[in-house]
Amino acid sequence: MQNSVQPVLQQVKKVIIGKDLIIEKVLMAILAKGHILLEDVPGVGKTTLALAFGKALGLEYKRIQFTSDTMPSDVTGFSIFNKAKGVFEYQQGPIMTNILLADEINRTSSKTQGALLEAMEERQVTVDGVTHTLPQPFFVLATQNPVGSAGTQLLPTSQLDRFMLRLKMGYPDFKEQVSILKQRHTENPLNKVETVLNTQRVLQLQKQVDNVYIDDSIYEYVTTLTEQTRNNLSVELGVSPRGALAVCNIAKAAAFLSDRDYVIPRDVDKVFCSTTAHRLVLSRKAKISNVSAEDVINEILKNTDKPSVSVQGV
Repeated sequence: MQNSVQPVLQQVKKVIIGKDLIIEKVLMAILAKGHILLEDVPGVGKTTLALAFGKALGLEYKRIQFTSDTMPSDVTGFSIFNKAKGVFEYQQGPIMTNILLADEINRTSSKTQGALLEAMEERQVTVDGVTHTLPQPFFVLATQNPVGSAGTQLLPTSQLDRFMLRLKMGYPDFKEQVSILKQRHTENPLNKVETVLNTQRVLQLQKQVDNVYIDDSIYEYVTTLTEQTRNNLSVELGVSPRGALAVCNIAKAAAFLSDRDYVIPRDVDKVFCSTTAHRLVLSRKAKISNVSAEDVINEILKNTDKPSVSVQGV
């Protein structure tokens, strides 16, 4: 199982230095059919990471650079009247692709952000009352700058909940930055990335991940964790059932990358914070006390007993 995806990791690591866990989690989300939100300051490699994955996976990818004047039709496409045929014809938008790189998504209006919602959840778009199915596989890899940066605004809670993962790249350490400077000084490292998969193979891998076994004790463990987010005094709005389902799905991908066809508690623990922290709405008291969503999640993980997993019949 792991041998099937190792070449992808190797190709992306040619470009992204020192962020192995981030790269693995992005691949997990792709295999679990999820959308990814990369949040960090400008210039740390968010867009480069997305482009490297698109090239390595052999999938069609398109990019939208969101600005304050980006319109919904710039995302979904529009209908135009064909005089010769006397009918309206659909002109595809960039969302008709396998990988949509939504760059700086929090720089555009809520109306335009909302144009992504149907596509992210239903894998389809509706233009002028006509529904168009998106290509498969399809996922959104969005980047955003931290709230408070010039020209940014908060993403709606409903849209945040549709991202399987939120990841933060972080600055490279001293040695990593030296390596980046040497690498970029001579050439564009994206030119070194080779295509190692294709559309059909990605779909096959996603199906294999779907078939990874989850014991009832794991479902109960995930439910216990998510219920604790809803009953925590620092949290105003906890993890939704959609969020709990996302945890289960990406835990399957984590098991797959670990060469297992069943999920164990460690898989859940590995992805739980990245899958749920962005879904929490903290209480006013927590915000005043500088308590972060990650602090709440890590405390819950620390204080929750791990179940024993039966894999009989797997």
